[in-house]
Amino acid sequence: MEQQNYIRKAQSHATDPHEAAQEFHALVAQPDMALVIFYCSNQYDLDALADTMQRLFAGVQVVGCTTAGEIGPAGCLEHSLTGASFAASHFSVTCGHLEHLQQFNADKGEAFAHALLHKLHAQVPHSDTNNSFALLLIDGLSMREEPVTRAFQRALGKLPLIGGSAGDDLAFVETQVYWQGQFCSDSAILVLLSTPVPFRIFKTQHFVATDERLVVTEADAASRVVREINGLPASQEYARVFGIDTCALDPMRFAAWPVVLTIGGTPYVRSIQKANPDGSLTFFCAIEDGLVLRLGKGVDLLQNLELTFARIRAEIGPPLLTLGYDCILRKLEISESPDRQRIGEVLMQNNTVGFNTYGEQFRGVHVNQTLVGVAIGAHTLETNDA
Repeated sequence: MEQQNYIRKAQSHATDPHEAAQEFHALVAQPDMALVIFYCSNQYDLDALADTMQRLFAGVQVVGCTTAGEIGPAGCLEHSLTGASFAASHFSVTCGHLEHLQQFNADKGEAFAHALLHKLHAQVPHSDTNNSFALLLIDGLSMREEPVTRAFQRALGKLPLIGGSAGDDLAFVETQVYWQGQFCSDSAILVLLSTPVPFRIFKTQHFVATDERLVVTEADAASRVVREINGLPASQEYARVFGIDTCALDPMRFAAWPVVLTIGGTPYVRSIQKANPDGSLTFFCAIEDGLVLRLGKGVDLLQNLELTFARIRAEIGPPLLTLGYDCILRKLEISESPDRQRIGEVLMQNNTVGFNTYGEQFRGVHVNQTLVGVAIGAHTLETNDA
């Protein structure tokens, strides 16, 4: 096997932004970098961090976003900076920045993604679904993930898209992506990568649907607010089902008890962000009138995670890097789990670098309470000869 030095990863838990960026750069810098991607706590002085990152990585394509927790070589941390670099010897990359998501137009979104795909084909004429994939980083408070993800995936065709919604440590004030030396809101970044290195995209969740039905009888899809369930105030009916008082509704409850929507036979978790004073519920995904939701029942998260990586390893071997986008509600659940340490070990053993999100994107769908990602394997001499 050839020396695997074309991906370098790092994590700094230094609280000073300049020191964190310098530590990160020292570990991931390599000759002829095609891409650097990073994820950072919003507790940093982001202007200072942006300035230092731009100076250190001058001339290199760098993208990133703020988080609700970081995952990296040092483990699952808060107030840290983590990420990876990709060598041009093994990765061809095109990137784009889409602004003004509040005025997002699907046709223009498709044209934006088409243009990037055309650039990738110009670099790698044989690029296709077997050797290329797309990454999306998007403002997690924009509430535009659904239309953006759909439009991008339509333009990309069968080229798989995965991504994560930026966070801000559950403050729900401002989430940002990083592009060309500055952090910005109301924006999305699309990255297309083509590589001869084997990879697998994946989505895993540990909730299944029960028979308990909750019918959405009044909702505002644009704001992701559900006002009524089963004809009653949403938070009241949700709390009734679990036999608790509405005052007890908090992020930990929502992490443990999500709802599930079945689309084409596939269950998708629809997570609740918060209960509002008027009795409504705000979700992390758009919810429409008439949808039939079912209560979600959790199965063994650790076992689910171990089986996911066992399948990946059987297909491509041990990952050199797994870019992982893990829902903030999974993080909250894991924080209370007796398996917390082992879950962290599984992520580290599979070289996971990523962040806790306000939502995940998988192919053309915006999802919740999942771990989505791409596992990148080793490029062997046999692969070169194939």
